[in-house]
Amino acid sequence: MSIDLKTIKHISKLSRISVDKKRAEKLADDLNSIFEFIEKLNELKTDDVKPLTSIAETTLKFRSDEIISKNIREQIIKNSPEDNEDYFVVPKVIE
Repeated sequence: MSIDLKTIKHISKLSRISVDKKRAEKLADDLNSIFEFIEKLNELKTDDVKPLTSIAETTLKFRSDEIISKNIREQIIKNSPEDNEDYFVVPKVIE
């Protein structure tokens, strides 16, 4: 499939968008490259590929809420840009 300037002009007229000649040529090139890619995708053999299902149709599995890391406060505070024993110090954002 090939998109020419006449088709671009027709599409722009239908969508009521003004397109100059330079922009129309660029659009034609872009659309042609998109259609070439689609044609390559159509050549793929997908006979053995199962269709994907939507994640919205599945339910999440519940897990117990467990504390895995204990007593790592010192390790976290050590990464603070300023020395402080109680909390992580960050630069002031709002004055």
